[in-house]
Amino acid sequence: MKSYNSSIQTGFPALFKFILIFTGILFIQNNGFAQETDQLIEYKGSVVDQSNGEPLPFVNLEITGTNIATVTNSEGDFSLKIEKPMPNAKVSVTYPGYKKLLIILADLTKIKNTIELEPQALELDEINITRPKDAKSLMAKVFANRKDNYLEEQTYMTAFYREAINKRNRSASLAEAVVAIKKQAYTNAGNDLVAIYKARKSTNYNRLDTVAIKLQGGPLNALYADLVKYPEYFMTSESLNNYEFEFGESLMNDGKMIYVVNFKQKKTVLDPLYYGKVYIESKTYALTNAIYNLNVENRKLASALFVKKKPNRVKVYPTEISYRVDYRNTDGKWYYSYSNVNLEFVVNWKRKLFNNKYRITSEMLITDWDQQIDAESVSNRTKFKPSTILADEASGFADPDFWGTYNVIEPEKSIQQAIEKIQKQIKK
Repeated sequence: MKSYNSSIQTGFPALFKFILIFTGILFIQNNGFAQETDQLIEYKGSVVDQSNGEPLPFVNLEITGTNIATVTNSEGDFSLKIEKPMPNAKVSVTYPGYKKLLIILADLTKIKNTIELEPQALELDEINITRPKDAKSLMAKVFANRKDNYLEEQTYMTAFYREAINKRNRSASLAEAVVAIKKQAYTNAGNDLVAIYKARKSTNYNRLDTVAIKLQGGPLNALYADLVKYPEYFMTSESLNNYEFEFGESLMNDGKMIYVVNFKQKKTVLDPLYYGKVYIESKTYALTNAIYNLNVENRKLASALFVKKKPNRVKVYPTEISYRVDYRNTDGKWYYSYSNVNLEFVVNWKRKLFNNKYRITSEMLITDWDQQIDAESVSNRTKFKPSTILADEASGFADPDFWGTYNVIEPEKSIQQAIEKIQKQIKK
């Protein structure tokens, strides 16, 4: 017998219910600029599969002995910046299912670097000997071992954030920011704080027609995808019974065996929950990566989670909502390093023959962190609030050196084309 009980839902709706607003224009601006360095060295390139040359998305690149890092974009391209020469530095390149690669930083050229990663398979006997019999109990161990596996001290992080709104396949809005994050310890129930260092945004309101689509919360939407810190927005030990779990094919990452667990909500549960896969380190039971979707089969329930306001004559429903979150390891402790959220939805106006399809993407990358920093840079006074919307400030797109020494996510081709169009409009 199927049942509906809103009490079984995690805290997810309470956070994301305020994302989409279909109303007039109101922007709140949060200005702040970090000090930049004149000296800058930047390396660009791509990471591919050694066996077939296919680009690898979301590969982690980290300068060893530091907390400086970046990732490849969805097309396998990367950009890595340093403020001064580091002749003895090495770059660690890691990706689930591939052998770790160490590269001498000085051997890289400024552009057109191609890094090849070698696939790494596990022997079947090795998997059978070590893998637990029950995937659900393995998930329970992830929650039970959180204190031992993740950063136990407050840290101050620098991150790059990007959000984009597309109408069909055309860019309607693009925002980018460098943010400071006061990241609470994973054992601390308090929320993380975010402050904007530097931001730029441009919106084509003509392309949005009569509907102004605004994304509330900005970088907080990506940050709260840290499901280890915020399990109430994803899955808790108490909500495990709402899901079915099974093992996928195990793999290697950075010399460690990784269990892959596939999950989906039980058929008897009608609340919109998740389906996807999580990656769990075999010895410590640390969750290292997660790729998952929200079940949007029930349009009415799924829509209620995301739309705050809309005109009465409009029907809005999501067609796909997907997430990815990755963690890095430093000195045996894992911490949030990257996440992206993708929302695709349809807007239907009454008495109109055709509907409009929109896609919103939100992603954030931790590029550096430290445990000692000016605490005032991220405080209750300067924090970015969940109700805040990044303000239009297109002038930054005219400056090719706008980001200075800050590491950013290399823009995909469609994003780069949107930036070039904005630059042309500014010059007119």
